[in-house]
Amino acid sequence: MSRREVRVALGDGLVAGRVDRVPAPVGQLGVHVRVLLLGVGLSATSPSADLTNVHKVESIPLKAVFGSLLGIPSGSMSRPAVEYAVDLDAPHASYLAFWRERHLCTLTTLRPDGSPHVVPVSVTFDPAARLARVITNGASAKVAHVVAAGPAGARVAVCQVDGRRWATLEGRAVVHTDRERVAEAERRHAERYERTPSPNPSRVVIEIEVDRALGRA
Repeated sequence: MSRREVRVALGDGLVAGRVDRVPAPVGQLGVHVRVLLLGVGLSATSPSADLTNVHKVESIPLKAVFGSLLGIPSGSMSRPAVEYAVDLDAPHASYLAFWRERHLCTLTTLRPDGSPHVVPVSVTFDPAARLARVITNGASAKVAHVVAAGPAGARVAVCQVDGRRWATLEGRAVVHTDRERVAEAERRHAERYERTPSPNPSRVVIEIEVDRALGRA
């Protein structure tokens, strides 16, 4: 789809942006410029181009320009953030039910260079203990990343998505190899995913002490 540039007079200069061929009612770019300029007493002299033919703006930094002219901080012109924090002391029943349903999750760890390593995993969540568990092979990269963080553990996050529903658990992870902890993690895995993990003598459990929860379930 071909594109061209439209220019609109703004004070002593021009504001330019790319446009596509989707029509915009009554040259909306020119209308918006004029209305906002009237509010600050600047000249809204018509550009030489015929603004009745202005098309839908695809990419143009008008927000920053108008914010500067009107004396509005750039941050205040953004949409308000939606709060998705979940109270771990009193999580909603639907949030906990979501973590009991059978869903594939992701685990995010950090490589030595600080870049994120994201892999699919199965996760179980014990809200009473604020503990999330991931069973995996002891030779996996995610285990190496957690171990490299030292005894204090590594900051990690697990997440699951189902349509518009999603949930994230963040916390500090530690790798455990003792059989009792691994067996408990396997039991919880079988309960949630309705499948007993196959025997694996190299299996370990990544335990995450959850200190933050987010989501919309």
